[in-house]
Amino acid sequence: MSLDRTVLAFAGAMVLLSVALTLWVSPYFVWLTVFVGVNMLQSAFTGFCPAAMVFRRLGVKPGTAF
Repeated sequence: MSLDRTVLAFAGAMVLLSVALTLWVSPYFVWLTVFVGVNMLQSAFTGFCPAAMVFRRLGVKPGTAF
């Protein structure tokens, strides 16, 4: 799996996890969803993605976006 797909899969998993935590644990977990969304939006414009940097260091093969 390329770096791009790994980052998208991670972001999707984080959104689903935060929605589940919001429903079953605390409504304040909605802020995790907001954080993930803002991070995805800013990375679309700037190309800077902290998750991509972490996955690259873990040895995920490069993609085209990050």
